Amino acid sequence: MIGFGAAPESTSCSRAGCREPALWRLDWRNPRIHAEDRVKTWLACDEHVDFLRDFLLTRDFPLRVSPLKLDETEKA
Repeated sequence: MIGFGAAPESTSCSRAGCREPALWRLDWRNPRIHAEDRVKTWLACDEHVDFLRDFLLTRDFPLRVSPLKLDETEKA
């Protein structure tokens, strides 16, 4: 997970038990406990991006899914 605009600590998928390279970035927040400026980020491989997106959307969390840019992974 990435927090507060920091570079990824690793570039593997955030799905539990998955160590595949991440290709997607999911930026989200829980509006019940986080201010609008508090955004969390999960990384996802192609196989798990839909699972993680659906997990967050079923909880009505604001969410943005975007491709993980190469320059984000180079900082890790």
